[in-house]
Amino acid sequence: MGFFSGLGAENYDRQYTDRELTARIAENFATQRKRIISISALVTLLALFTAAAPFIISRSLEDLEIAPSQEFTLILGGSIILIGILRWGINWMRRSVTARAIGDVVMDMQTQAFRSATEHDLSFYDKFSSGGIVSRITSDTKDFGQLITIVTDVSAQVIQASILGVILFRTDWKLTLLVIVYLPIIFWFTSSFRKLARKVTRNGMRAMAEVNATIKETVSGIAVAKNFRQEMSIFNTFDTANRDSYRVNVRRGFVLSLVFPSLNALGGIATAILIYIGGQSAVQGNIEPEDWYLFILSLSYFLFPVMNLSAFWAQIQQGLSAAERVYALIDADPNVLQEDDEEVRQLEGRVRFENFSFHYIPSEPILSHFNLLIPAGESLALVGHTGAGKSSIAKLIARFYEFQSGKLLIDERDIRSFNLTSYRQQLGIVSQVPFLFSGTVAENIRYARAEASEAEMLKLAKKIGDGEWLETLPNGLESEVGERGARLSMGQRQLVALMRVLVQKPAIFILDEATASIDPFTEWQIQQALNLILENTTSILIAHRLSTVKSADRILVIEDGGIIEEGNHDALLAQKGHYAELYNTYFRHQSLAYIENAREFSKGE
Repeated sequence: MGFFSGLGAENYDRQYTDRELTARIAENFATQRKRIISISALVTLLALFTAAAPFIISRSLEDLEIAPSQEFTLILGGSIILIGILRWGINWMRRSVTARAIGDVVMDMQTQAFRSATEHDLSFYDKFSSGGIVSRITSDTKDFGQLITIVTDVSAQVIQASILGVILFRTDWKLTLLVIVYLPIIFWFTSSFRKLARKVTRNGMRAMAEVNATIKETVSGIAVAKNFRQEMSIFNTFDTANRDSYRVNVRRGFVLSLVFPSLNALGGIATAILIYIGGQSAVQGNIEPEDWYLFILSLSYFLFPVMNLSAFWAQIQQGLSAAERVYALIDADPNVLQEDDEEVRQLEGRVRFENFSFHYIPSEPILSHFNLLIPAGESLALVGHTGAGKSSIAKLIARFYEFQSGKLLIDERDIRSFNLTSYRQQLGIVSQVPFLFSGTVAENIRYARAEASEAEMLKLAKKIGDGEWLETLPNGLESEVGERGARLSMGQRQLVALMRVLVQKPAIFILDEATASIDPFTEWQIQQALNLILENTTSILIAHRLSTVKSADRILVIEDGGIIEEGNHDALLAQKGHYAELYNTYFRHQSLAYIENAREFSKGE
């Protein structure tokens, strides 16, 4: 299995070569040309001033030997201080401009990654953890930004090393050739770490993504965990993921930490050899002592950036791994494939499945050779046991998933030819657990149509139980709903979600009705809201309430992805078939007659 088992790549991950990543990064920086030119100029100046220091010191020592004076010493000291100040100022300007350029590019990458994530179909989120996606948009883009900072540092040091290489060559070309011969050893050593560095870095990021996913899931489900007293269980889950991340990142740190000590050792060996050879040359009179001093001083300045350049390779691999993960998210292929991009005008709402087949897993078909016609304006209730295919039908109409064969026609137009944005603007969907965003009730209602006025919302609200549900809220439309609507009851969340659809005025309405128990008055209000929607839409109702089932124009009984019964409530009851069985099992207890009989029975007891 190996040390990194369980840290496999997501299915949408890709392996990019360094050349491909470099080209992609260059595209991202195409808008930063002016800043890149400024950075390049500042980097060159910084390298020149850095390289000038050993040359000035060496030549000054030669002059001091000829004509020593206190004044000259002060000038030399002042020159070195001035060079230091100039280096500081240039470096500050370089980093300032670099920070702005990186900030803009990282923000653009985050925007691209987030947009890509939001545009992926629902099946994408069924397969991949949201925590891992969040990690790519946040942590990995940050690591990418650090890569660019490293690249500018490396660039400065490359220029510095080049200038000093010229100085070394002019000082003693024979010794310089020895240095040049030694360089391939250093580069070979560090390049041998490249693949291993990329691997351990990539796995470290995956492990961290697992931790993020665990934290996100825990925070989302903390109420359930506390309800069932599972705080220790969720802690153990986090602790396991965190320990795995720790082990992976310790190994990553161990691998990367080998680079610097090894390079220092190689650099020390090279310096010792050159000092010995250069010293022998100075003793023999083949080189002047001040030139030998310049060579040794320049050599330290030369080897430092060369070794840094090599050592930075591991950090560069970390940045490239981060970029690779972000680009993989951006480039991930959609599962829902559209054959055309036709703008969708006002729909009538006629829906037709024709010899339709669909599965999540190839070996487990959900719908097979399925046929169904929903006339425009009809309200259709889907009932059946869990897993029968009811929710799948609704999600396919919403184009959340890709089907395998057959046709799905909306107003006799292939759904695969639609521009999905314009199509979904005409869909009103209320999920089983209505999701509300943090903010006010009004903001959540306007989510469907931003231009909806307060007067329009109040008018619609009064059509539902005379607006009493709104009056129960502390500040009416301006009441805060809390995170995920936590400040509202389930019934109130449903009413807000239904109001959102009423304001939207969709052509097709999809309701995956919640099964949560609510009081009779709230249920009556919800049914009023539903009736307002059903008047003007084609409606697909995955029904769990008797009131919703009875209000539908037609009821389909779904089993194993097929229609086994259809008709209205009374007709299906009269058949005494599967629907009658479902009614007696799931719906009958919701009827007023049943409730009254149960009350009378309990009184008799």
